[in-house]
Amino acid sequence: MKSIKILAASILGSAVIVLSTGCATYQTISVAKHGTSSPRIYSGTRLNIHTITGNRYAQKKFKVAPPKYPLLDLPASFALDTLILPMTASSVITQELGL
Repeated sequence: MKSIKILAASILGSAVIVLSTGCATYQTISVAKHGTSSPRIYSGTRLNIHTITGNRYAQKKFKVAPPKYPLLDLPASFALDTLILPMTASSVITQELGL
């Protein structure tokens, strides 16, 4: 029973840290505009990976500040990016087709 409480506290603590520093997916999708070359597909995941690897040039494409703790945000951003993949993919496809 004690291990379940510790696990629940760790998950809750991690969620609070990730949410307080800002979700990379939410940040990148909210600033992306139709008709621009802003990255949209798996944008939060890619921003976190570029931040973790220190690729400052690639970070500039996203036009948002990366989260303070990208390693903690990575699983949440990956999950959210996967969830909204149909929306982001259709957005990119319609833009490329000029619809």
